[in-house]
Amino acid sequence: MYLEKYNLTNRVAVVTGGGRNIGLACVQALSEAGARVIIAEIDPDSAEAGRLQMKEAGYDVDVVSMDVTDPNGVTESAAAIASKYGRIDILVCNAGIAFNTPAEDVSDEEWNKVIDINLNWVYWCCRAFGKYMLAAGKGSIVNIGSMSGVISNKPQPQSHYNTSKAAVHMLTKSLAGEWSGRGVRINAVAPTYIETEMTRKGMENAAWYKTWLEMTPMNRVGQPDEIGSVVLFLASDASSLMTGSIVLADGGYTVW
Repeated sequence: MYLEKYNLTNRVAVVTGGGRNIGLACVQALSEAGARVIIAEIDPDSAEAGRLQMKEAGYDVDVVSMDVTDPNGVTESAAAIASKYGRIDILVCNAGIAFNTPAEDVSDEEWNKVIDINLNWVYWCCRAFGKYMLAAGKGSIVNIGSMSGVISNKPQPQSHYNTSKAAVHMLTKSLAGEWSGRGVRINAVAPTYIETEMTRKGMENAAWYKTWLEMTPMNRVGQPDEIGSVVLFLASDASSLMTGSIVLADGGYTVW
């Protein structure tokens, strides 16, 4: 009974930024559960590398070129996927950038770039793909937020990143309130520092890394697959009573 709730056979899942790191871990988790997964990536090399890695693991995934910073392009991609597969059951919004710039030195261009990629594109994807879920009366969206949307990190300065992730959490709650009565659930995962290219610079900074570990009760960073498993739970019927939830997967960082 309970394991069957994780079964995603015959469901179509789209993972943005699914070519590597957390995105690719989500692709594998959903594929293992039986979903037909589409990697939506702007970087063709990353998308193809992810597809090949999944093929080696025994999973046949598709690739769609999509620029999440282009709202018209996102809308067109959603229409193309819905037309080809006849349905869209799951959307995982995964992509993001961060800069470690003191707040007083952040340029307008840098601020807008972070907000655009980390927040605006999440809304555009939810809006474009959510319309097909609403029309079908069912669907599950999982946004990748961050513990940085709950606390203010230290010692690195990243006011724009923290702000964007807090906004993603509120967007998730707002859409959940609007759409839950129409069959569409939307939740978010708020990870701790995950060992990826984006965090490697910080991990190589001895002072930063020492602080990160000291502030994390588990005394370690996370791995992409540890987020993939949470995404699988939220995407599946195992979380059928949940919508508008921000699920912290932070090694205990926010307990202090």
